[in-house]
Amino acid sequence: MHPTDRSRSTADTDGGAASHAEIDLQGDEPAARCPYCDRAFRERRLEALHRGYDHPDRLSDRERAAFERAYLEERPTVRRVRLLALGTVVLGYFGLLFVYAIVL
Repeated sequence: MHPTDRSRSTADTDGGAASHAEIDLQGDEPAARCPYCDRAFRERRLEALHRGYDHPDRLSDRERAAFERAYLEERPTVRRVRLLALGTVVLGYFGLLFVYAIVL
């Protein structure tokens, strides 16, 4: 599945920038702002990902390339987090199973 093909609920698309909490940049200027919804981002990479996910039909070729580059750079980190989460769930499940078996 390509990242721009993900399905969205109406709750994700209705609010636009108003549905997102303001980012506390601690007095610093944001590194980037979305030109479509004026949302602030700390890093240009995050802004490119936002545009690719939230405004895919508005992207120019350059913006699409920036999104795809940021997406590919982020994939290993996302995979690692998912594997750690799965490991935590499995470890917790078997831990509780052993405690249950010992107590009863």
